[in-house]
Amino acid sequence: MTHPASATLISNMQAIVGKSFVLTSHAKIAPYSKGFRFGSGDAMAVARPGSLLEIWQLLKACVAADVAVIMQAANTGLTGGSTPDGNDYDRPIVIINTMRISDIHLINDAKQIIGLPGSTLFGLEETLKPFGREPHSVIGSSCIGASIIGGVCNNSGGALVQRGPAYTELSLYAQITADGTLQLVNHLGIQLGDTPEQILTNLQHKKYRQADIEHPDKLASDNVYHERVREVDADTPARFNNDGRRLHESSGCAGKLAVFAVRLDTYPIQKQQVFYVGTNDAQVLATMRREILTQFKTLPVSGEYLHRDCYAVTKKYGKDTFWVINTLGSKVIPSLFSMKRTIDRFASNFRFLPAKLSEVIMQWFSYLLPSHLPSRMEAYHQQYQHHWILEMSGEGIAEARAYLQQFFATQQGDYFECTQEEGDKAILHRFVAGGAIGRYHALHKESLGPMMTVDVALRRNEAKWFEELPKEIDDLIADKFYYGHLFCHVMHQNYVLKKGVDAKALKQKILSSFDARGAEYPAEHNVGHEYIAKEPLRKFYRVLDPTNSFNPGIGKTSKLKGWAER
Repeated sequence: MTHPASATLISNMQAIVGKSFVLTSHAKIAPYSKGFRFGSGDAMAVARPGSLLEIWQLLKACVAADVAVIMQAANTGLTGGSTPDGNDYDRPIVIINTMRISDIHLINDAKQIIGLPGSTLFGLEETLKPFGREPHSVIGSSCIGASIIGGVCNNSGGALVQRGPAYTELSLYAQITADGTLQLVNHLGIQLGDTPEQILTNLQHKKYRQADIEHPDKLASDNVYHERVREVDADTPARFNNDGRRLHESSGCAGKLAVFAVRLDTYPIQKQQVFYVGTNDAQVLATMRREILTQFKTLPVSGEYLHRDCYAVTKKYGKDTFWVINTLGSKVIPSLFSMKRTIDRFASNFRFLPAKLSEVIMQWFSYLLPSHLPSRMEAYHQQYQHHWILEMSGEGIAEARAYLQQFFATQQGDYFECTQEEGDKAILHRFVAGGAIGRYHALHKESLGPMMTVDVALRRNEAKWFEELPKEIDDLIADKFYYGHLFCHVMHQNYVLKKGVDAKALKQKILSSFDARGAEYPAEHNVGHEYIAKEPLRKFYRVLDPTNSFNPGIGKTSKLKGWAER
């Protein structure tokens, strides 16, 4: 899109961050304008600032030039929420990628942290380990380098039952007011100065004292989720994106604010024990979920579900990712994903090469690797349809041990208490499932139809948690892969359709069935450009961004200035 101020704006951005950190060629913009799994569109430029002050200066230049801005960190989202979507905007788009600014500050004896825009969950895990503490989310998203602020902005849920969605009421952000004025809002609870320049510079260089850190009556985590998840008779889901209960400034903003920093609680690392459960009766797991949540004194750490078909596809197509993380650690995964994107971008220039060349290479590599899953898990795969990885800590370990022994004396199925290695591998196997399913589809695209994913939060009192589709829908699907966070009743359901099936129409039928059951979606991946933002979320976006200048079109809202309709 040609814009009268384009040349001037690009020149101004180059003056702010340096010419090498303003990308304008299509080839260099592409990795930033295409989503990790979903969505893509044009951008006028990508700016990669190296400081908080540079972000502020870029924002001022973009507001003066009347362009739209997308704030982006790791670009690991699954619903396209940090990239453009198509090319039907009424203004050019500038992407501001913040990954060069990755500082993490520990405050209050490491019981809280300040995360700057490019800081990652993996970096936070490593920073907190020496203090015997851990962040809200572990493994899962951290494996692919997801950012701390991205998790807060997108209501990321995670697997940990006791913690709920990523949430804080303490943040520092820029907002564009109804009259088009850019303003900086410091709700971080730290005295940093009076002007934006002072505040941002002092924060980045940690020029504040213990006495400057305030303790306002504001949350730095969802402090009641552990009670909410136990309410198994409630007819609403435990957590979902459109839930107004946890929409506050940066939390759930989906990029409608430019967030510079968030303040979050951390958690003590506890000794944990994994129990592996197998059954052929979904109702057995429903009974266990209800009894554990209502009767146990200690809440589980996590309860990750994996269907047999998902187990099998993950074993074959996630083997290389499993091996890399298990052998080299998750620190190498962001670099691996970057390399994969580079290979695929190179391959796209040659018609004779596969569209997903990196997936082909990695799959061939996986065939050279030895068997990687414990023998007891493999035996359960042969024997049972439903797999549940139950992780307990503290007094909950003894509770679970006694409960499982008594429960399976009369119920269909069985369990075993994992060794440390078995437990680690069971959890890792579950967390490479999403990428494995994507790999399977990419390598069989010629014979299969499209793939669609649904991230759904079932009612807490939903009795039939395991999906049974009507025959007219089931007949259109080649493969179904189910996994999820069973205690929270959050399920990730992946459908690979048969050739020629209209994915859009079929997905609407499936989503309508969820509507009829009182479920909510998405549960934890944000609406992005894949889902419709329901009215509470739309109102929230309009309050945060009245001119619709930040991340326009999110949640299938208006892409036009001032929220105009076409």
